[in-house]
Amino acid sequence: MSRLAEFRKLEQQLAEQLAELESMKSDSGLKNEMEFERKLRALLGEYGFSLKNIIGILDPAAGRRTSTPTPVKAAHKAREVKIYKNPNSGEVIETKGGNHRQLKEWKTEFGADVVDSWRTQ
Repeated sequence: MSRLAEFRKLEQQLAEQLAELESMKSDSGLKNEMEFERKLRALLGEYGFSLKNIIGILDPAAGRRTSTPTPVKAAHKAREVKIYKNPNSGEVIETKGGNHRQLKEWKTEFGADVVDSWRTQ
């Protein structure tokens, strides 16, 4: 893109933003918010309070937060080791999940309820 085309594009964007700004200036809702902010700041100055003081009064937990909250990773409970002992063969299986190949074979052969009764821990 040529410098002239870039200039004209930016000039057009600026004109659009200025038109939007002028329309916002005539918005009564915005005028009310601006008046409220002016009065609030004057009141805070009169009593020597800052916005942080007010936030601390209204929401004490917010005062302890940092300006950029750090995401807290949820700690997952570690899976417990399950130990199964086959009374027929004496074979022992230690697993944390249900995808153990031999455990699946036992459950197919003997039934899940029977194999679950073999759990020692």
